[in-house]
Amino acid sequence: MTTATVNAQHHPVDALQTRDWAPGSWRQRTALQHPRYDDPEELAHVGERLSQLPPLVTSGEVLTLQHALADAQEGRSFLLQGGDCAEAFADCNSETISNRLKVLLQMSMVLVHGLKQPVLRVGRFAGQYAKPRSADTETLDGVTLPCFRGDMVNGVAFTPQARRADPQRLIQAHACSALTMNFVRALIDGGFADLRHPEYWELAWVEHAPLAVEYRRMLAGIADSMRFMETLAGPIDGCARVDFFTSHEALLLYYEETMTRRVPRQQGWFNLSTHFPWIGMRTAALDGAHVEYFRGIRNPIGVKVGPSMQPDALLRLIDVLNPHDEAGRLTLIHRMGNAHVATGLPPLLRTVRAAGRRVLWVADPMHGNTESTASGYKTRRFDNIRGELEQAFDIHAAEGTRLGGVHLELTGEDVTECTGGARALDEKDLSRAYKSMVDPRLNYEQSLELAMLIVRKSGRPDFDERVLGSGMLKSLAPVAAAV
Repeated sequence: MTTATVNAQHHPVDALQTRDWAPGSWRQRTALQHPRYDDPEELAHVGERLSQLPPLVTSGEVLTLQHALADAQEGRSFLLQGGDCAEAFADCNSETISNRLKVLLQMSMVLVHGLKQPVLRVGRFAGQYAKPRSADTETLDGVTLPCFRGDMVNGVAFTPQARRADPQRLIQAHACSALTMNFVRALIDGGFADLRHPEYWELAWVEHAPLAVEYRRMLAGIADSMRFMETLAGPIDGCARVDFFTSHEALLLYYEETMTRRVPRQQGWFNLSTHFPWIGMRTAALDGAHVEYFRGIRNPIGVKVGPSMQPDALLRLIDVLNPHDEAGRLTLIHRMGNAHVATGLPPLLRTVRAAGRRVLWVADPMHGNTESTASGYKTRRFDNIRGELEQAFDIHAAEGTRLGGVHLELTGEDVTECTGGARALDEKDLSRAYKSMVDPRLNYEQSLELAMLIVRKSGRPDFDERVLGSGMLKSLAPVAAAV
């Protein structure tokens, strides 16, 4: 029996579920990044309807994820968390959803092959329909309207009708999340993630991409060796199916409250809108509504940590969110920026380590590196993304801690939103295929590049993407075990 299993059986519910907490107790605190709804009665009616709808995930899945995150804390696995910056209702279709899974599967196989350990796959989907914004309003040609906060809140069109915060969109977000989850589960149960059929993971638009060629060489070697071993010894358990979990920033607490449920034969309250909710950097105030809500749910949770976070404030936050130091409960996702990670991260690592707190450290090299071009595009330079990630690995090694995962905004679509990478995209390329409604995402090749970087920085200096296809049979056994 693993340590994580023991901890789950003796869950300190009283520490998380204090007597002064309820799913709606956040309403007594200041809720940052919430839209202003002009019809409280309509909002209340929508909340009642949502509270009657089925949940999107199960408590058993939530606890399974917590066990896996506890393993990642101990260095026995690696977390790959990725997906869209903000999902769109219009993208709730089979092609977009399957392409997201394809990219995550391909990245995870690079990681499994290189790290020789399990990879925990968590998607930013089935609920990532709301986004925090730096300003409440937007002005265009002398007209000021509420800013676009994601399809869960309002529309992207610059009109008073579209920019109204519409409570009915909360119900539509639940419906799209449910459809996404249903399709993901059907794909996984139907063998979409079967290691023996890598052809399922092909993206049509990258037929001639250089990194795709090298990746196919690696995967073909693994698949051929797998079939050879199965011919000799029979089916290898665990290769026909992988687990996927969902995550989103739990920004709109009106919605999250309705999805917070008690479960038979389990203690406490679970947020059943997602397996792994997180608190964004803009809403992590210790006395704020989001921290108040998160301290009472049983899900494993994440917190985004920026360069302004002070070590003593982080410790106080940890004490509130994980007072009994429960394994797998708390993930700290640092997003400093390439220019600030060297000064901002080490004091936090030292303080948390000195206090003996158990957390999973994860790097988000995306959000601290956003910039705007002269032509008005929001973009991220791949060199800065790669630079922050490289520094993060080096800083953790120097401080005696471990970087146990990455948190990325990426897509399986043919986009040109981040400059640099394998095709050396520049500012002129952004207009070719810029599709994001909010923040720029990595495309397929840029995502694979980062996966290869992670392997090299995690103790495999001999790993070289140019020879991914060599030595497959020799290395297959640990790969098969890790999948």
